Amino acid sequence: MSGVLAGSVKNSNGGSGGFRPAARRPMAWAAFVTVQKLAEMTVPPARAPKLQDVLDRIARAAKASGRKAADVTLVAVSKQQPWDHVEPVLAAGQKVFGENRVQEAMDRWSSRRAEVELRLIGPLQSNKAREAVAFFDVIESLDRDKLARALAEEVQKQGRAPALYIQVNTGEEPQKAGIAPAEADAFIAACRGTYDLPVAGLMCIPPAAEPPGPHFALLAKIAARNGVEKLSMGMSDDFETAIRFGATSVRVGSALFGARG
Repeated sequence: MSGVLAGSVKNSNGGSGGFRPAARRPMAWAAFVTVQKLAEMTVPPARAPKLQDVLDRIARAAKASGRKAADVTLVAVSKQQPWDHVEPVLAAGQKVFGENRVQEAMDRWSSRRAEVELRLIGPLQSNKAREAVAFFDVIESLDRDKLARALAEEVQKQGRAPALYIQVNTGEEPQKAGIAPAEADAFIAACRGTYDLPVAGLMCIPPAAEPPGPHFALLAKIAARNGVEKLSMGMSDDFETAIRFGATSVRVGSALFGARG
C-alpha cells in the first residue's frame, strides 16, 4: 500500500519530536489501493483498448527481464487530460493515477478520492506542501531542502505522510527539477536524518534527446547504494526499457489517453 507513514522533524540535539500516529484508513481502503496486479486486471476492450495494450506490453517487458508483471505498477498520467479520456480507463480497472499540479488534482479527484491512489509527479512548491500531504498517497518530486522541511513540518502537523520519492535530475538539465546525481546521496541522508522523512523511492525523467537506458541505470545505482527500493522511471516512449533496468512503476500518459488537448 502506498505510504501512510509517520515522520517528524528532528530537533537540534538529535531527538525526534513526537506526534500522534498517522490516521489509518479503513481496511477496505487498505485492500483497495494495494499495488495493482497487472496480470490479473481484466479490461473491456471496447472501453479502454489502449489500457489493455499497455498492460500487455508491461507484462512482456517484465517477463523478458525475468520479472513478474505484478512487480511493476502502472501510473496512468491523467494530467491535463479531459475527463472523457480518463473515465473509461478508470472504469476499466485502473486505480493509480499521476497528476502534475495539486489544484488540478483536487479539482478532478476530490469527489472520487476513495476510488484511486493518487501520485503527484510534477514539481511541488513549498507553499503547497500542506495540500499535497493531505491529498496525495505518493509525492514523487521531492528535490530540495526547503521542500523537505516543509513536507516534514506538514507530516508532523497532520500525523500522516505520503510515500516520498526523491526526483533526481540524471541529465543535469537546468530547466528540469531534481537533485543532481552527485548530491543525491547526501540529500537522501538528510531527508532520512535531519527531516526524519521516509524515502520510499527515486524518480527521474531522462533528457528527451538522449538514450534513456544510461539514465535509468544511474538511478538504479543510486537507489541500490542507498537502500532505496522503489524506482519510478519510464514514460510512454521508453517504459519497456525502464522495466529492463528495474522500474517498479512506470508513468504512462499519451500511450493510454492520446495527446493532451
